[in-house]
Amino acid sequence: MSSGAGKIVCVTGASGYIASWLVKLLLQRGYTVNASIREPNNPKKTEHLRALDGAAERLKLFKADLLDEGSFDSVVDGCEGVFHTASPFYHDVQDPQAELLDPAVKGTLNVLNSCAKASSVKRIILTSSIAAVAYNGKPRTQDVVVDETWFSNPEFCRESKLWYVLSKTLAEDSAWKLANEKGIDMVSINPAMVIGPLLQPTLNTSAAAILSLIKGSQNFPNASFGWVNVKDVANAHILAYETPSASGRYCLVESVAHYSEIVKTLRELYPSYQLPEKCADDKPYVPTYQVSKEKARTLGIDFTPFDVSLKETVESLKEKGFVMF
Repeated sequence: MSSGAGKIVCVTGASGYIASWLVKLLLQRGYTVNASIREPNNPKKTEHLRALDGAAERLKLFKADLLDEGSFDSVVDGCEGVFHTASPFYHDVQDPQAELLDPAVKGTLNVLNSCAKASSVKRIILTSSIAAVAYNGKPRTQDVVVDETWFSNPEFCRESKLWYVLSKTLAEDSAWKLANEKGIDMVSINPAMVIGPLLQPTLNTSAAAILSLIKGSQNFPNASFGWVNVKDVANAHILAYETPSASGRYCLVESVAHYSEIVKTLRELYPSYQLPEKCADDKPYVPTYQVSKEKARTLGIDFTPFDVSLKETVESLKEKGFVMF
């Protein structure tokens, strides 16, 4: 697997959950990786990357900040491919503009502008989200199939106070506008909730959702989300970069599951765990819906089954010491 031998690519926000796996797989394929990190002197952000196979020879760490114009110029210079994964992901925000919207939107434009200046860059892979696809106010029920032609509606997101969803929607939207204006070859990857093994030592938001269920939570949320394995997501980024015909957006969802189904699967996998018995409210369960896998399959993606991803997540949380059983 050395299709990347002699080629230089860049990964922004390299210490993150998806990005760490992306760096790992790129190094495995022989690429040299320029990795941007906001705090390159913080061992929590870098040790797991430096430990990867091939990192000593082919991983270069750069300090860059999403809000610093031009701070990505030196990172992308000389790179053929740029994977822009850096974007904050939390639910508990005090100031959505400063915490989520500015870093997502301005950061994406800063990275794209740096790429436009670098003659070496042939393609950009943007890590977007199903958040930028599925939130348009249309009902999502069992017979509804969400696909790449859907776009989230910023007004609907604002009215519903879905700040993370809004940040990803505006970031992807402004990225496409700029890419078209500057003639940049860009492909976007739109995963749902990403689970599976953690490489980084810190807890990420989607793994935290599973952790709360196995740590003795009294109830589970009345919510349905799409779920996908982190290795499939990282692999999709690379396939989207290496496949000349790849274009537009790719939704990545292995299955859409209500939290009640997740608890049921966890109960089958871990019968001795104390798992929540009841839903957080007594309203009818939020329905599940479908997300088309057709376009993702054209890239050659073979999705990891949801129960396997769940098991990998729990085993990884145990191994990293987030749960003591």
